[in-house]
Amino acid sequence: MFGLSLIDIIVILAYFSVTIAIGFWAMRRIQNQEDYFLGGRRFGKFIQIFAAFGQATSASTAISATTTTMANGASGIWSTLNYVFGTPVLWMIAPWYRRLRLLTMGDFFEDRYGSKTMGAVYAIVSSVGFMIMISLGVNAMSKTIMALTPKTLDELSVVEVQEYERSLELDRLSQADYRSLTPEQQTRLDKLRLENPRNVFSHVNKKTLIIIVCLVVLIYAVAGGLEAAFLTDTIQGVFIIILSIALIPFGWAKINSIYGGEGVMGALTTIHQHLPESYFEIFGSPKTIDFTWYYVAGLTLMVTINLGVQANQLVTTGSAKDEYTARLGFTVGIYMKRLCTILWGVFALSAALLYGSSVSDPDLVYGYAVLDLLGPLKMGLVGLMIACLMSALMSTADCLMITSSSLLTHNVYRLILPDHSEKMYVIAGRVLGAIVVIGGCWIAMFFESIFAQLKLTWEVTAVFAACFWMGMLWRKANRRAAWASIIVTGITFFVIPVFLPAIMPSLRTNVYLLTTTNPAPLERYYTAHKMDVEARNKEISDWQLLDETQKLATPQPEPLAAGEKFSKIYKLPQKSIFWTQGIKEDKYGIPKGYGMLNAGLVVLDKAGLNLSDKPYAFNETLRVLLRVIVPFGVLLLASLFTRKDDKNMLDRFYVKMKTPAMADREADVREMELSLQSPGRFNYKKMLPQSDWEFCKWDRVSIIGFSISVLVAVGIIYLFLFLVSLGG
Repeated sequence: MFGLSLIDIIVILAYFSVTIAIGFWAMRRIQNQEDYFLGGRRFGKFIQIFAAFGQATSASTAISATTTTMANGASGIWSTLNYVFGTPVLWMIAPWYRRLRLLTMGDFFEDRYGSKTMGAVYAIVSSVGFMIMISLGVNAMSKTIMALTPKTLDELSVVEVQEYERSLELDRLSQADYRSLTPEQQTRLDKLRLENPRNVFSHVNKKTLIIIVCLVVLIYAVAGGLEAAFLTDTIQGVFIIILSIALIPFGWAKINSIYGGEGVMGALTTIHQHLPESYFEIFGSPKTIDFTWYYVAGLTLMVTINLGVQANQLVTTGSAKDEYTARLGFTVGIYMKRLCTILWGVFALSAALLYGSSVSDPDLVYGYAVLDLLGPLKMGLVGLMIACLMSALMSTADCLMITSSSLLTHNVYRLILPDHSEKMYVIAGRVLGAIVVIGGCWIAMFFESIFAQLKLTWEVTAVFAACFWMGMLWRKANRRAAWASIIVTGITFFVIPVFLPAIMPSLRTNVYLLTTTNPAPLERYYTAHKMDVEARNKEISDWQLLDETQKLATPQPEPLAAGEKFSKIYKLPQKSIFWTQGIKEDKYGIPKGYGMLNAGLVVLDKAGLNLSDKPYAFNETLRVLLRVIVPFGVLLLASLFTRKDDKNMLDRFYVKMKTPAMADREADVREMELSLQSPGRFNYKKMLPQSDWEFCKWDRVSIIGFSISVLVAVGIIYLFLFLVSLGG
């Protein structure tokens, strides 16, 4: 069925049966909202580690790491590894979520700023953001499963054959030295890059597949709540680790069988000998337009700040039995993901050698590799890999669904209908959670680029990030300033970019807004590897087929030998400056902007920055930094010119944030009573006791844990550098 063997189907069905059974078992233990949304706050270190790992690791993480590494070489790993520099911060802020002692992150805005309406707005915006995050995982998983069920060339329709041939032409032109292309070929290359034709076609309909996945997530997560989600996360965490490791030895074995060589070092040496040297550049590869050092730095800053205000962080850490469990589980779980990211990047370099010339869409490479490497064994490993992908998706989707349903139930539904029973709120949570999952699947049907979705998920919480961080650390941050920051940021980065093109469709075809980067041809010097020699021989053959007029216009490529130094001219793709999903031709051949309008970049370009002359990575860095500077700048300025919030409310909030959360519920209640009776009892912990800043002195656990976390982060980077260098 669809190219899968019977044993593959049995493995998939067995996995889903166990998952759904867990959901219904957990459903019987739910008595109230805390049980459903936070698992009764009874989880220990082991469950917390895999919960953090599972909610941070979706099907999209393995696939997006493979996608960007395939397309950009080793530097593409930053699409997933950019979080690593901000991970030590998690050790410091994880106790915050447990000390809040709240059901949802929306409650924070009521607790700190005294505004239920702000909490409701946060709940709605966050739920939309979670729909996008769910859609990212669904889209990545569906693309991979589509690649697992491909049509053969004989099964393609006439239209699909024509598209397949255009994809081969695009690959040939992209790999050539730009100097060897005729003017007609250079124009053709630009046109094909706009179209981006497919070369893999599936038996499975994408929309049908998305609907099936949606139903499975709904059945077990809606029924069982957070306990079902975390228990399955523990199982799924094991599957995700299997996913991260399984393909690597099979890929190396195939490389050895094709190119010769023995063992691990034989395969790694072959990879270095055949792939261009540019594939092993961590920063500044000519193939990458996204991951320069300054873009990674800007992205790390934004992602670290925005990560703090994501509502699923409170669900993941707030469900721990005490704050040390929350801190340890969260940090270790996230570092487990970072290590898996390294494995995905290592596999992607193998995939680049094996499939770089046969699959034009890098989003499909992971699934294609699974089918090619594991399918011939007929051991159910393809089914196991599909189960791994499904488990990775579901471990994230269930946490996001529970988080969204808790936000919408507690901060919106309860605000409108405050006097319902606990049973009714749990039912409402299930219904609202189902709506979020369905919304995520609906969005997935309309997005094609996994990387475009990935960037959107990084940015969606920028609206509330300044309110969270400044609310935690500065007494002068007040309700009026918070609203100013939310409104200005929301209008600037989301309302105008989404609704202005909808109201004025002509903007999408406006000549100025279709401006692209105009990168000059880039010359790099390398030592020739076998793939470089093969590419040069192909260029020479193509040149010899040109007519005499074309030969006069195009210099003859010089022969190249392995080990010889040579230069190569790269023509980087022209990228849209103002449209998030780029520029494509519509069915009438008219160029059109897609996605959201980058209004901030329009303002900067009109101010004289002339962004078309800047590298694409520079423009993207500006776009990222604006999402940090604007919300924090507005909140700081507005707070300086408006009065503080109620002193008693602030005293209650900040003494609570200094009171350690304990596993013993009764002891924790007693400590909180003492704190509320004496709000100044922990003022000795403040670094600046006479100021409005609430930075606290670090205790021994904080210092040791943060130091170890920094060392681990540095170690992960050096591990990747070491693995990339092996065989070179």
